[in-house]
Amino acid sequence: MRFSSIIAIYALFWSISFFVVLPFRLKRKGVVDVHVPGQADGAPPAFSFARTCLWTTIVAAVLFALYYANYVNGWIDPAIFDLHGGQPAR
Repeated sequence: MRFSSIIAIYALFWSISFFVVLPFRLKRKGVVDVHVPGQADGAPPAFSFARTCLWTTIVAAVLFALYYANYVNGWIDPAIFDLHGGQPAR
């Protein structure tokens, strides 16, 4: 696999992982938190983009490592997902 392919596939894993990680570790407002006018009641009081990016990088690295190990070792072959039984689609 070429290095440019590795970067492109990792970027896809990272962007998908970002949306998976995004809803985790959010803390909802309590009674003592200051309510900003126009803010939704369920909106988190603080959001850390850096922390979300860190967790996204960790999750994407693990998923990409599994993908690359499968690519090298051939554990799951694309032929498993052939829904047409080897016959060309019409």
